[in-house]
Amino acid sequence: MQIAVASGKGGTGKTTIATSLALSLASLAKVRYFDCDVEAPNGHLFLKPEFSESTPANIWIPQIQTEKCTACGRCVEVCQFHALAQVGKNILVFPQLCHGCGSCTWNCPENAIVEVPNPIGTLDRGMAMENVEFLRGQLTISEPMATPIIRRLKKLEQPSPDTIDIYDAPPGASCSVVETLRGVDFALLVTEPTPFGLHDLKQMLGILSDMNIPSGIVINRDGIGDDSLKDVLRESNIPILLRVPFDRALAENLATGRTLVEVYPNYRDILREVYQRITEIIGGKIQ
Repeated sequence: MQIAVASGKGGTGKTTIATSLALSLASLAKVRYFDCDVEAPNGHLFLKPEFSESTPANIWIPQIQTEKCTACGRCVEVCQFHALAQVGKNILVFPQLCHGCGSCTWNCPENAIVEVPNPIGTLDRGMAMENVEFLRGQLTISEPMATPIIRRLKKLEQPSPDTIDIYDAPPGASCSVVETLRGVDFALLVTEPTPFGLHDLKQMLGILSDMNIPSGIVINRDGIGDDSLKDVLRESNIPILLRVPFDRALAENLATGRTLVEVYPNYRDILREVYQRITEIIGGKIQ
């Protein structure tokens, strides 16, 4: 089963839930935790993995062979990302705009373009606490595109009916979030009862509706704010699977790198019940 843990905004407690869910389910099945927040991964602070492998994450970008290029401009015409520009008889390549789609290479009538690897980050893997397999992508500072790394990170392991994959998604509702959600069985949305939390949750619910992905809600810091969030959820018929009360002591412990289930062990059973609800919602069963 593939479960994405997502949120419309940062700071709602998404990684808090994702890491403790992974630890809680590790006694039921093989669990793989994917830290897809490649611009600012922090799951390692809680799960404390020992990394055994790190490989570069590349996209393939065009390199113009000037001796073959006739400056016809066809490559510039077909590039929808404006990663190529023609200045006189020269073709300029802007690597940070290139998505590695290969359109320029396929459309060059002179076969004057070759593709070369351009490293934009790393893919790391290892074993974390309680035998949770840990996989992480890291985007190189100054690189603008997170989506290619997330796509490669998810391909490191193929889905298996005997494995629970937990994707800790980036915050927000951008392309990187959509890429993380692509192909998952369920989305667990972590939100908070604040105006910002409500606003961004509505965006996420719209995305999940368009992608036809079933979802459930975790309300973190329950007890603050007003009832606006609960009113919206009641109208949208999205189930609330867990409420985590506002707790200063919990926040202080999380700040030191302890997980929710380390601070309050009773949440292991609670999170297993959340998983049971998820399997019921999607029509599956616990492995």
